Amino acid sequence: MRDAWRTGFTFGLTSGIITTLGLIVGLHAGTHSRAAVIGGILTIAVADALSDALGMHVAQESGGRHTGREVWEATVATLLSKFLFALTFAAPMLALPLGPAVGLSILWGLLLLALLSYRIARARGVEPWRVILEHLVIAVAVIGLTHLVGDWIGTMVT
Repeated sequence: MRDAWRTGFTFGLTSGIITTLGLIVGLHAGTHSRAAVIGGILTIAVADALSDALGMHVAQESGGRHTGREVWEATVATLLSKFLFALTFAAPMLALPLGPAVGLSILWGLLLLALLSYRIARARGVEPWRVILEHLVIAVAVIGLTHLVGDWIGTMVT
């Protein structure tokens, strides 16, 4: 895989997992509404994918080290990976009761992140467990914090 595609893909995948999980957990904790959670996932898949793609585009351009083609490859890879991976979290919400769907989404996201982290560690020649642990700790912190924020918001609007 070309470097620009790998950069965009890994950024989009990571952002798609972390952002979508945070949103799912926060909205579930604050609203307990399937419609709110599904609407949030779809919003993330569209708006945040476009936003992250533009951010990747500008970041790649600002470095001055990439060709126009590389900038666009990273942009498209970010857009597609963020959009597609964010959408995968909608399936459990449509197929299961909300509580189990949130739990399955968390497991799905952590599994994807662990697999990506493993591949990154192997490519860098470092111990996979350290990279996996680092990335999973950050993801779990995001999940915990967004749950707390959702609980807090839920107490303000009820």
